[in-house]
Amino acid sequence: MSHAAIDAWVDANFDDEVRFLQELVRVPTDTPPGDNAPHAERTAALLRGFGFAPELHPVPTELVQRQGMRSITNVIVRRRHGDGPTIALNAHGDVVPPGDGWTHDPYGAEIVAGKLFGRAAAVSKSDFATYTFALRALESLGVPIAGTIELHFTYDEEFGGELGPGWLLRQGLTRPDFVVAAGFSHEVVTAHNGCLQIEVTVHGKAAHAAIPQTGVDALQGAVAVLAQLYALNQGYRTTLSRVPGITHPYLNVGRIEGGSNTNVVPGRVVLRLDRRMIPEEDPAAVEAEVLRAIDAAAAGAAGIRVETRRLLLAEAWRPDAANAPLVGALRKHAEDVFGEQIATTGTPLYTDVRLYAAAGAAAAIYGAGPRTVLESNAKRADEHLDLADLRGATKVVGRTLLDLLREPPRRANSL
Repeated sequence: MSHAAIDAWVDANFDDEVRFLQELVRVPTDTPPGDNAPHAERTAALLRGFGFAPELHPVPTELVQRQGMRSITNVIVRRRHGDGPTIALNAHGDVVPPGDGWTHDPYGAEIVAGKLFGRAAAVSKSDFATYTFALRALESLGVPIAGTIELHFTYDEEFGGELGPGWLLRQGLTRPDFVVAAGFSHEVVTAHNGCLQIEVTVHGKAAHAAIPQTGVDALQGAVAVLAQLYALNQGYRTTLSRVPGITHPYLNVGRIEGGSNTNVVPGRVVLRLDRRMIPEEDPAAVEAEVLRAIDAAAAGAAGIRVETRRLLLAEAWRPDAANAPLVGALRKHAEDVFGEQIATTGTPLYTDVRLYAAAGAAAAIYGAGPRTVLESNAKRADEHLDLADLRGATKVVGRTLLDLLREPPRRANSL
């Protein structure tokens, strides 16, 4: 009966939930530049309108700027309902810039044919709405529950999460027993890849293009480095993960810049690489292998010198049986609400969930997302959210909170 009441409340208040999400999409959170405090303040103002008392936790400016951003203020809402477990619901507001090719205003939050368009509409401002309204639906019941629900709205996922959930955990501002993090409506994710990102600076010697023999071409050195890296990448195809949804490691060079002009032999080229690690891999061994390949390429290129700098080391999140009660409830209610089989799977993405898991929380990824990241155009033009997924996921999370926190009936004293 209570599950039906949660569903009914979500249906009755769904227009308000959509308007809440629209307000969040309309405040840009492009990262870079990463000036995200204004979005946190707008989120907090909207949450106060629901009777919540959001806490604003600004991260020190020097830490934020060192990370290449301008401002981060993380938001926590705590709702205590007696003794019991603490369940945190985490979504991130920072997002990559819109880029080109949009046919809808990236910050217009326009609704067309049941879909809401906008940057971060799917990943993951959608779950600001999912989790806020799931909590409101639960509290609308007025039934006894035992435990604490926390909303964690953070702003550092694109740069690895260390100044989002990582900062909240290190500061002792939260210590949840369970975590549900922004995700997908049609599957429950219980593991993900790790990620190593390295900046490689290839040094040569600049020279006039009319007398190239007086210089050392850093770009040719970079080509040698790239050849070594792509040879590694080809070999990764034979290293297979045992986790469903995750295939094999892979390496991508996502950014190359260098040189000063067309008529100058380039003296410096910078590469940025992203190495995805399957849960079975050892991060230290992976990093050592990549660095050896880079050094070997440089050694074979006369006059070339390389410098490397680690940008990110995000460990994989590995399957953990401790999350069974959470995963079981999410799957059961997702199958009931959506009327389809819901898989438990891993994902090749890396997320902030790993930070909660490392702190001892039992976690799962579930939220108002599509069946695939590609389907939503996340990180691409015309990102959008199917509002039916938002409605369904809100019911699923509300029901799950009720199952995990509902007070057991009191037993009468025997005579």
